[in-house]
Amino acid sequence: MQIDAFDIDLFLRNHWQKRPALIRNPWNAWVNPLAPEELAGLACEDDAESRLIEQAGDSWTLAHGPFAASRFAKLGRQPWTLLVQAVDHHVPDVAALIDPFRFIPNWRIDDVMVSYATDGGGVGPHFDQYDVFLLQGLGRRRWRVGPRCDESTPLRPHDDLRLLAEFDATDEWVLEPGDILYVPPGFAHDGVAVGDDCMTYSIGFRAPSRSELIADWCDHVVERMQEDDRYADPDLQAQDNPGEISSSALDRLHGMIAERMLDRDAFARWFGEYNSIRKYPDIDWQPDEAIDRTDLRDLLTAQTPLCRNPASRFSFIRQGGQAVLLFVDGQSFECAGETALLAEALCAGERVHPTPDLTHSPAALNLLAALVDQGSLAFEQED
Repeated sequence: MQIDAFDIDLFLRNHWQKRPALIRNPWNAWVNPLAPEELAGLACEDDAESRLIEQAGDSWTLAHGPFAASRFAKLGRQPWTLLVQAVDHHVPDVAALIDPFRFIPNWRIDDVMVSYATDGGGVGPHFDQYDVFLLQGLGRRRWRVGPRCDESTPLRPHDDLRLLAEFDATDEWVLEPGDILYVPPGFAHDGVAVGDDCMTYSIGFRAPSRSELIADWCDHVVERMQEDDRYADPDLQAQDNPGEISSSALDRLHGMIAERMLDRDAFARWFGEYNSIRKYPDIDWQPDEAIDRTDLRDLLTAQTPLCRNPASRFSFIRQGGQAVLLFVDGQSFECAGETALLAEALCAGERVHPTPDLTHSPAALNLLAALVDQGSLAFEQED
């Protein structure tokens, strides 16, 4: 279905996690934020995750970067596609593409993958387990969308790519620069470049699986248990058949599990820390030395802007009163009063303008120092 005007409430009600939507260029003036040569340059760097997919008829090959610059000059006339993950961590103008989609909570954001394809290039018919907005940046791409798939959907035999064995499209569109295609989880889709110099920005939103949550939450709970925390039955009474596991024993055993596993407050703190762990920790802003408190006060007094590490993840959970629990890069910080307001501001945007009155708050100074020292924040210094 095509949406001629991007109405957020309408989109969330009718399309989010329900059905695909085509959004024709909603920008006042679309400007492609990244040149193909810049993308190729990123694919040559060690700290960028990149892939190169080449097609030869019905055969697909996948190679992982980093690539030598000469690799691209040696590619033949067969269709090929270059994909680079987390380009938003390297290019601020690409990171800015996420801003129009922040009606979706930040904790759901994964990254912005950018692809470049020659005429006929693509990654093949497939389905993903996450929501994605496919924003056409340069050139044209033909997208075909099919029905929902699941783990039982047949795939082609391929060691590296999860390509659908059969693909019957139900909708088809050609996207021009600035157009957006939203694809919910599980829907089959296939994008093919129409002409050379085709660039697409894939703004992806993660969703943890039930098995992932259970496994990691259980590991967390078990790590914090004491060996002597064991089953006890001081009110034991003789039973008719010693082979029976009684209902009272089962209730007590089940209660031992439920008491720990269903602790919502403990789960909330764990999930905030777990969900904020960096996906790409190599973008390291950690200083060689801890920030000096005098320098910290001077920077705050000068109202020097604070910038978030593009690889860092910030989120918070409201607690009682005016308190919040802040999560940054796998760590949690209890914040109250003006420090809670600071924490919310840090989560709201990539750049924060601090006020000089923070210099009078020991709690705020401690928080900022901790975040700077762990490489999650940095003051914006003039060259």
